[in-house]
Amino acid sequence: MSTSPSSATSPSISKSEYYSSLPWFRRWLAMLNWRPVVDYELREIEFDRSEREYEKRKIAHKQRMKQLRSEISQIERENERLAELNAKLSAISSSSATNSSPAKPTPNESEM
Repeated sequence: MSTSPSSATSPSISKSEYYSSLPWFRRWLAMLNWRPVVDYELREIEFDRSEREYEKRKIAHKQRMKQLRSEISQIERENERLAELNAKLSAISSSSATNSSPAKPTPNESEM
């Protein structure tokens, strides 16, 4: 029985472990080399295990996507706030540049 890469992360059940988990009459039938049933049941166990792992990964993926969406919305709000501040700064700098008059000379103490 070959193992897939996804099942490599979880320990597979060996045939001897499987045999020891069976009731005596099923173990006796398995010892008679009733292999198609044993192989089928082992594959079914492995499939159930991989299905549970898939569901766990799927839930983790959904949680991560929810977290990323939240982070993206925070970044978008921050970008909007920074754009508003940038517009205010531009307005202030352009108004101060147009409203600035030449500096009046200040009298020196010697000139007084």
